[in-house]
Formats: sequence, C-alpha cells, structure tokens
Amino acid sequence: MHKANLQILIIAFLFTSLIESAYTQDNNKDKSGQKTDKLKWYSFEEAFQLNKKKPKKIFIDIYTDWCGWCRKMDAETFTNPMIIDYMAKKFYCVKLNAERKDTIVIDGVTFVNPNPEGKRSTHQLAVDLLKGQMSYPSYVFLNEKSEWLTVVPGYHPAKEFEPIIHYFGDNAYIKTAWGDYQSSFAGGIK
Repeated sequence: MHKANLQILIIAFLFTSLIESAYTQDNNKDKSGQKTDKLKWYSFEEAFQLNKKKPKKIFIDIYTDWCGWCRKMDAETFTNPMIIDYMAKKFYCVKLNAERKDTIVIDGVTFVNPNPEGKRSTHQLAVDLLKGQMSYPSYVFLNEKSEWLTVVPGYHPAKEFEPIIHYFGDNAYIKTAWGDYQSSFAGGIK
C-alpha cells in the first residue's frame, strides 16, 4: 500500500512540474546571463516603457485562461528554440490576458475591464488591440513607435509561425505582400 501511494505522489509531482513548466513565464536568460529555453514575457506596461527607452517592435499574445489553443501555442510554438531566439532579438513579447481584471494606464489613457467580476468579461485594452474582433489566441504586432500593424489570429505550429514573425521582425511587411513573402520564405524550422 505504501509503495502505491509513493508512486501516485511521484506521478502527481511529475505531472505538476510538467504543467508548471509549460505555463511559467520566465526570462530568456537566467540570473547568470545564460540563455534559457523560455521566452521572456513582459507586461504590456513594461514593454511600453522599455520601448520608449530602447525602441523595438512589440508582440502581444492575447489569450484567455480557458483557451485550449492558447495553451497549445504556449506549450509547442513558444517553446521552440528558434522562435524563442528570434523573438527575443526582435520583439518585446507581451502576454495579455483578455479577461484581466485590473486597470492599465498607458500615457494617461486608462483601460479597464468594464465588468471585472463578470464571467468572461473582456478588458478594454484587448478589445482595442484586436479592433473588436475577439478571437483567442490572437497576436498583435506593434512597430517601434508602438503603432498598431496588424492582428494574426489562431494557433500556429512553429514552422508556420516562423515566417509570420520574420515578416514583421525583418520589416518585410513594408515592401512585400504577405503572399509573396510567405511563398519565398526559407525558414530554419523543419
């Protein structure tokens, strides 16, 4: 009986560790400065302030806690080393819960959740960034001036996501149509 309980505890611990590692929002580098296998996620407020000091594009992952495709994106695409490395170089990456309850103030503009106690009540910032087209997950790209570029909705495996982030990260969107870029893109993810 004791051995069975120990096995159950070990399995529960391993399962908990696996879930925790899939959802932990950690830095790309540890305290010693060594690369880690996780994407660095900032709050919207942090990314906005960092962008003022050192301009860089902003990538915003708009998700909800109940979204299965959001979790799949976190567990599969956002753990790919090539995706992590490229996004760390080119973007301030933000996780924005579309149903967050708190108030956000950006440059004197206040965004709230109009019904913070309500079930599935959407935050004004998420509505604004998605232009009212609420779909999860969705990814918003902002340029170095924090100006809205576009929204890319849905789950994307790493191989499919790689040309999307390069299209914006490398400024190809300025001169090249998406279809032309996508058909000629030679990525590194197999």
